[in-house]
Amino acid sequence: MTQKKMLMLIVVLLIGAAYLFGLVPIENKTVSNGNADHTIVFPSDRYPQTAKHIKEAIASGKSAICTIDRNGADENRQESLKGIPTKKGFDRDEWPMAMCAEGGTGAHIQYITPSDNRGAGSWISNQLEDFPDGTKVEILVK
Repeated sequence: MTQKKMLMLIVVLLIGAAYLFGLVPIENKTVSNGNADHTIVFPSDRYPQTAKHIKEAIASGKSAICTIDRNGADENRQESLKGIPTKKGFDRDEWPMAMCAEGGTGAHIQYITPSDNRGAGSWISNQLEDFPDGTKVEILVK
């Protein structure tokens, strides 16, 4: 095998491994419901508690679409967590997220360990950071 072919094979394997291990986000512009600008696939293997919560919230009728509204996040968080007591050793996870126009009053709340919740929040923030407010993103949990 020539050096050029060997180098190409290594590059292909590295790219494949990056996708396999979730180091590269998978975005699918073909959206299942037609109401979103983008779709991201949430890594349930990395954040299982948050993934379970998202699935349960969507199954109960909450939106899988997040219309990004960063300016409304503080007010949405205050509204969604109103009357939900804190619990030692847990975070109160919200779905839809506070940074979504769909969040706020009536959000589905679940207690989740801080490492899972904060890791998931960081992952989602990184996926959405380049999208402007008003962008509709469908969150799929696989």
